[in-house]
Amino acid sequence: MNTFNNPLVLGPIFLPLAGAAISVIAVRYRTLQEIVAMLTSLLGWICSLGVLWANWQLGPQVYRIGGYPTPYGIILAPDMLSALFGVMATTVSTAGVLYALGCKDKCVQYPAFLPLFLCMTAGLSGSIYTGDIFTLFVFVELMVMSSVVLVAISDNMLGVEAAIKYLLISALGSLFLLMGIGAIYATFGTLNVADIARLLSTGDRPLLAQAAAVMLMCAFLLKSAVFPFHFWQPDFHTTAPTPVHAVLSSVVVKAGVYWLIRLTTLMFTAEAPLIRALLVILGLIGIFFGSLAALKTYDAKRMLAYSTFGQIGFILLGIGWGTPLALVGAIVYSFNHALIKSSLLMITGAIASRMPTKSAKLVDIGGAGQNLVMHNRLYLIGGLALAGVPPLNGFISKVTLIQGGISAGSWIVLGLAVAAGLITLMYMLRTWQLIFQQPPAADPHLKAKGDSLLAPTLLIALCVALGVFASPLVDAATATVKQISDSNIYIHNILGTDTTNATTGFKIAAPAVDAGKGG
Repeated sequence: MNTFNNPLVLGPIFLPLAGAAISVIAVRYRTLQEIVAMLTSLLGWICSLGVLWANWQLGPQVYRIGGYPTPYGIILAPDMLSALFGVMATTVSTAGVLYALGCKDKCVQYPAFLPLFLCMTAGLSGSIYTGDIFTLFVFVELMVMSSVVLVAISDNMLGVEAAIKYLLISALGSLFLLMGIGAIYATFGTLNVADIARLLSTGDRPLLAQAAAVMLMCAFLLKSAVFPFHFWQPDFHTTAPTPVHAVLSSVVVKAGVYWLIRLTTLMFTAEAPLIRALLVILGLIGIFFGSLAALKTYDAKRMLAYSTFGQIGFILLGIGWGTPLALVGAIVYSFNHALIKSSLLMITGAIASRMPTKSAKLVDIGGAGQNLVMHNRLYLIGGLALAGVPPLNGFISKVTLIQGGISAGSWIVLGLAVAAGLITLMYMLRTWQLIFQQPPAADPHLKAKGDSLLAPTLLIALCVALGVFASPLVDAATATVKQISDSNIYIHNILGTDTTNATTGFKIAAPAVDAGKGG
């Protein structure tokens, strides 16, 4: 398989887009829409696995759209980091489509739902795979606009209000991103990430370049719902249809996390110490704020939305510590959290779907799960995984992150993070007890059938498997960190050999490093 123009790179992006186009044409044929959505999502997931395997064996993969030479044309350039996050995104989004097929919400039956859902997942994969920052803006906007409409058409009467709030806040993030892109282009005359990284590695720091770093960081913090850019997230995510909420809270927020890793390891390496110090502070605040808010909230879905603040905070600590072990911990944590959080949201949605009001408020669903044995077991396993109880994958996440904190010598922050981790166990056990253990205040009149549990069951099975057999994910994360620790691997493989930048006249030499198997 060739490093350049690997067609598998197109799969996770253009297969869902093709599925969305076919679904629009087939609006009168719901069954055909469902088949197309499931098939294109599944094929996209298989392609993402192929891209990860090709990276592990050959190094960063590239697809030059239109055949234009780098750095002038648009390219998709997934390395190990992109490939691993891509597998995470396509796994959860495919599970989201599967859940949607068995979902009882009225909005899921709308002809526009599946096309919009596929567009959202395509935008997510594109924002991870892209090799230039303007195409990043395009894919992010595709993801945002699709998710806004999906929330606006929700069965929840507050969906339109939440969608408008997010649209306004997202416009601010898009403005930060666009201004950062403009500052980069005005300074260096290129939009290619590898080319930008090469030019920044010379040590020159024009004023606009530093301003661009600030604007890009603000944009990615907002997309990740990191404190103090978090206030839009609980309303937007809680009112979303369950399959959408499962993707939003688990993987869409990771697009910002992915680009924060890119900023500190590839593009703005000179400013990385300052950025990392800020991420540690914001991460620690997010851990306590999210955990305490989740402990005191009134809605099971909202509790999981607040929990995302805390879990993203743990990931930011790993990025902020910046050591190889800490970065491995951040990547493993990101992957495992996506599986755990999406499964818990689906299980919560399945319980709420049996209520007459479809409400996930604890006063409504309290005691409603007493006779739902399968829901009970799956939720308990997912809750324990989120809290980091062995032998589940959440335990592996916590252990790798603790090792990263030890390697960074950040004992006070690590101690506070471990203490805050206990709050996760408290709010998960509290919610589980309220839903499944206490007697209901009144007869809840549960519906005979609710949303299907097939998708969350498969995700929980993955959580157990990645806890018992943790080596493949940890090895992949270790290979990823080894590769991104040397920015020359990405720069040389993306720009290729004998490539000259017309703006600077700088000529790229042949790769002097082994790009295979993570460097």
